[in-house]
Amino acid sequence: MEKSISPQKSPYKIKVKKGKTYLWCTCGLSQKQPLCDNSHRKYSKFKPLKYLGDEDKEMYFCGCKMTMHPPFCDGSHSKP
Repeated sequence: MEKSISPQKSPYKIKVKKGKTYLWCTCGLSQKQPLCDNSHRKYSKFKPLKYLGDEDKEMYFCGCKMTMHPPFCDGSHSKP
């Protein structure tokens, strides 16, 4: 597997907590999207991306895996 899978085009809204670490799935295989469930272990190329919450707030994590600003949605899913 060379490319990640796009589980959905739209972003996932996550209630982020200050001080909590989130592991964003980069392979697209996780059953707990957009967060990692270790499905990547079958493919050595993919590793989760760590994000540490800096405040309590809602954030939009990328669902298409094409973002240029991981782990956040940047609208790449709406570009051809």
